[in-house]
Amino acid sequence: MDAKDILRNMVDLQADAQNWQDMKVAVIFFIGLIQPLQAVLAQSAAERAAVMEPIHRLFEGMKLGDSSQVRSAFATEVTMATLGVDKTGKPFLRRETSIADFLKSIGTSHPQVYRELIWDEKIEIDGNFAQVWVDYAFYLGTKFNHCGVDAFQLVRGADGHWTIFHLADTRRAADCQIPEKISQQVK
Repeated sequence: MDAKDILRNMVDLQADAQNWQDMKVAVIFFIGLIQPLQAVLAQSAAERAAVMEPIHRLFEGMKLGDSSQVRSAFATEVTMATLGVDKTGKPFLRRETSIADFLKSIGTSHPQVYRELIWDEKIEIDGNFAQVWVDYAFYLGTKFNHCGVDAFQLVRGADGHWTIFHLADTRRAADCQIPEKISQQVK
């Protein structure tokens, strides 16, 4: 081995050492980015679950026929809207400024269980405001009745809990693409 080979090996070793040093810096930088991101994602998952809680409570109350439980999912002032197509094929929009009739229908004895199953939740949160868009299928007992989309708007109160202040839904009895895992829940 001559002096040129020794010099070349020394340069290669210095380059390897520099690459190793660069890699350590990159790993430390990457870890520094990931740790806060994990905290944000965990917080986001917890916040998303908190937003969904009154929605799940609403549907559980409907299933149980418990109007008090259903009422607890809503804010003091609530608006509702239903969009669909009537029997003649004309589109309609029905608005309600109270949930009293809805609560009465839930709390009044009925022979079949009201089951509204949801999937494909899309949740957006900005401070104390949240919006949730879900696909749903509604069953009377085990018999399919209709499907559509529920669009919820929620507010986080001073107590930190979310409540629904607006609910809009679409309704149709045909062209429903209900996932198998959803339809299996009513059998």
